[in-house]
Amino acid sequence: MKIGTPKEVFEGEARVAMTPDSALQLQKLGHECVLESGAGLAAGFPDAAYEAAGVEIVKTGAALFKGSDVVAKVRPPNDTEVKRLQDGQTLISFFYPAANEELMQKAAEKGTTVIAMDMVPRISRAQKMDALSSMANIAGYRAVIEAGNNFGRFFTGQVTAAGKVPPAKVLVVGAGVAGLAAIGTATSLGAITYAFDVRPEVAEQIESMGAEFVFLDFEENQQDGAATGGYAAPSSPEFREKQLEKFRELAPEVDIVITTALIPNRDAPVLWTADMVEMMKPGSVIVDLAAERGGNCELTKPEEKIVTDNGVTIVGYTDFPSRMAAQSSSLYATNIRHMMTDLTPEKDGVVDHNMEDDVIRGATVTHEKAVTFPPPPPKVQAIAAQPKKEAPKELTPEEKRAKELEEFKAQTKSQVTLLAVGGALILLAGLYAPASFMQHFIVFVLAVFVGFQVIWGVAHSLHTPLMAITNGISSIIIVGALMQVGSGGFLVVLLAALSVFMAGINIFGGFAVTRRMLAMFQKS
Repeated sequence: MKIGTPKEVFEGEARVAMTPDSALQLQKLGHECVLESGAGLAAGFPDAAYEAAGVEIVKTGAALFKGSDVVAKVRPPNDTEVKRLQDGQTLISFFYPAANEELMQKAAEKGTTVIAMDMVPRISRAQKMDALSSMANIAGYRAVIEAGNNFGRFFTGQVTAAGKVPPAKVLVVGAGVAGLAAIGTATSLGAITYAFDVRPEVAEQIESMGAEFVFLDFEENQQDGAATGGYAAPSSPEFREKQLEKFRELAPEVDIVITTALIPNRDAPVLWTADMVEMMKPGSVIVDLAAERGGNCELTKPEEKIVTDNGVTIVGYTDFPSRMAAQSSSLYATNIRHMMTDLTPEKDGVVDHNMEDDVIRGATVTHEKAVTFPPPPPKVQAIAAQPKKEAPKELTPEEKRAKELEEFKAQTKSQVTLLAVGGALILLAGLYAPASFMQHFIVFVLAVFVGFQVIWGVAHSLHTPLMAITNGISSIIIVGALMQVGSGGFLVVLLAALSVFMAGINIFGGFAVTRRMLAMFQKS
C-alpha cells in the first residue's frame, strides 16, 4: 500500500509525519512512500533526502490524498483535507476526537478509518506508539530552554572574581512526561528544582532526578493515575485550596515556574493565580505548557509572550514541539512507523486493521463508516503504582536500646553456635587426620572466616568491583597449585592443573569485570 504524507496546512506547524529514516523502515514493511513536495523542508528534511530514501514526491496535497491508501500527518485535518478523504482510506494523525465531534462524523461518513495518535492507550505495549508522550517530552525540555532564554541569569550557582551568583530556583507544577523532562533539564543545568504533583507516587521519580518534591499537609488520598490512563484526576476543592496556599508560599522564592497540569478533555486548571504572579520577583519567568487549553496561569495569553507590570515574563506558546521540528518529526515519525508495524503484521504491505487489538482499537475513532469513539477500556489496564508504604513507627531511646540489645544477643548467639559446631568438626577431623594436614587445614579455615567477615561487611553497591579485585588477588593460590603440578601422584597433578585453570579464569575474569566497571565512569 501507499503511505502518503502531506505538507501541514496549520499555520506555523513545522513538523512532518514522515522522515527519510522512517520511510526506509516503512518500505521494509512492504509499503510504498509518497510525500508532498516541501512537506519536510521546515523540519530540515529536503525533498532530495526523501528521494534518496526511495520516496515518491508529488506536487500537490490533492494528488497525494488521491493516490495514497494511508495518509499520515501531524495536525487534525481541516475542512479541505476532510473533503479529500476517500472511502476505504486510513488517516493517521493527532485528532482529539472529544473536541472534534463534527470532524469525526464527517470522516466516518466518508468511509475513512481514522487512527488518532492522541488516543493510543497508555499501556506498556503501546509506549513505542505514544506520540503524546513523545511530544510532551520535547515540550518539557523546550520549556526550560525558553525559560532560560527569557530569564537573563545563570541557572547554576557560581563563585567568580566578580562575586557570587546564586542558583536559579525552578518550580515544575505537574510531573507527567513533560514535567519530568523539565525537571531533568533544569536539574542538569544546575538549578535548584522543586516539583509538585497531585499523585504522591511520583515523589520517588522526582527525587531520583535530583529535585525536591513539594508535599502538602493534607490527608486526602489522591488517585494514583492508574484508573485514569496514567493521568492525574481532578482534585477536591479542599485539596485545591491547600495547593494554592502552598504555591503562594513558594511564589516569592522561585525564579522560574513551569506549569504542565492537564486533564484529558478538560480546560486546564488555574493553578498559578494573578496574586501569585504579583508576589514573584521582577525578572521571573512563567512558562505555561497548558496554554493551548486556557493555561494553568491566570494571566496566560495563548500564542503570546507577555511581561506583567511587576516584570514577570509569561510565555504562552502552544507550539513547543514545533519549535524543535527536526527532533519532534523524528520521534513522531517513529511512533507512526511502529503503528504501521502493528497494522502490517505480515510485513507484506497489506494493512490488517484488527479491532480485537487493544492498541489499534483504542486509537481508532472511525471505522467502516461508523464512529467508534470512545473506545472500550483496554483488556490490559495501566500498571497501578505500588501502595504507599507506611512510615515506620518512631521508637523512643529506651526502645531503640532494647532493640539493639536484642539484635546483638541474637547475632552473638548465632556466631557462638557456628564457632562451636566448627570447632567440633575440626576436633573430629583431628582425631583421624595427620598433624601436617591439620596445620594447613586450620590456616585454611581461619582464612575463610576472616575473608567472609571482611567481604560481608562491604556496602552492597561496592561488591562487584571489590569482589573482582579480591578474586584476582586471592588467586595467589595458583602459586601453590603450580608447586604441586610436578608431584608424582596422578590425582594431585589433576587437582593442581584444575586449580591453575580455575585460578587463571579468576584472575583474568576479575580484572576484566573491574575494567568494564571503571569504564562506565570514564568520560569518552
